[in-house]
Amino acid sequence: MIQLNYDRERVLAAIDSTVRQTMRMDMTWDWPCGVGYYGICCAAKATGKEEYLQLLRDRVDELIELGLPTWTVNTCSMGHAMLTLHEWTGDDKYKHIAEEKIEYLTTKALRFADHVLQHTVSAKNDFPEQCWADTLFMAAYFMLRAGVAWQDASLIDDALNQYYWHIRYLQDKQTGLWYHGYNNITKDHMSGFFWGRANAWAAYTMSEVGRVLPECYLYPKYMDVAGSLSEQLSELKMLQTENGLWRTILDDPDSYEEVSASAGIAAAMVNRGNPLHLKYIQKSIDGVLENISPEGRVLNVSAGTAVMKDRDGYRNISRDWTQGWGQGLALTFLSRVLEMGQHSADGAL
Repeated sequence: MIQLNYDRERVLAAIDSTVRQTMRMDMTWDWPCGVGYYGICCAAKATGKEEYLQLLRDRVDELIELGLPTWTVNTCSMGHAMLTLHEWTGDDKYKHIAEEKIEYLTTKALRFADHVLQHTVSAKNDFPEQCWADTLFMAAYFMLRAGVAWQDASLIDDALNQYYWHIRYLQDKQTGLWYHGYNNITKDHMSGFFWGRANAWAAYTMSEVGRVLPECYLYPKYMDVAGSLSEQLSELKMLQTENGLWRTILDDPDSYEEVSASAGIAAAMVNRGNPLHLKYIQKSIDGVLENISPEGRVLNVSAGTAVMKDRDGYRNISRDWTQGWGQGLALTFLSRVLEMGQHSADGAL
């Protein structure tokens, strides 16, 4: 079997500098640090460096002391770090915060139609009856991890239901690619573009289901997850650029290459374990590493992006600044590369 060829020391150095740059960022309790700190958790596990978790714990404790925000779908992304810190420390204060987030998601968060979570970024009704691919990382994947950790069958079922309906609402049946969002009021995908990071949220979180959920093959809705991911990755591999990256609008050759989407998609390929994807993963290693500065800034990461009105709306989103989600997804990908071969494919397809 063909193996990946990369400089392990270079990857470890890139992870270390990226972790430390991420911890230098003044991120408050919301989705930028939710994704960024998830990446640090992945890095700690892949490298065995508990000092990364200690840095994270110190910062999280500081944020807790300053006061927690109102829960939204986006702020629930910090639940990932809470689960990891509870597992590492045994301190129930982290579990209690995760439980508060789960209570919000299951009993208070806005939902529509088939009990689907509406994407929210504030205490307001931001996007009435809209589902976004982002929700899979911020909420559904977190719900799945919590359900497995706490052996809560109803929570696992709710999480898988989110995956099932997001697939139905957001995946294009002709291409396998994912739209950014769906509006249940107008019954359309709004501007209808295949945004890169939306596809990364979908691909990566779907690829994690088989890793997280024991005996995943016994859950009928998992088969939809596996099928959706397989069709998506089959199309995504054809859209990878010569630099090993993917564009912010995937099928638009005039859109810029975007590194957070690229890292998330490549991480999904690593997780899926299909040997036919090895050459694409190999190109992504070089592509992502070339976009990490010596001080650990992940470059060419698009800023926060709503469902934009037109093509130029996506093309013109700034990529000039360091973003928590870019840091986190790059760390996740490089960590999965280090772990490659430690997990077998689920055999669902």
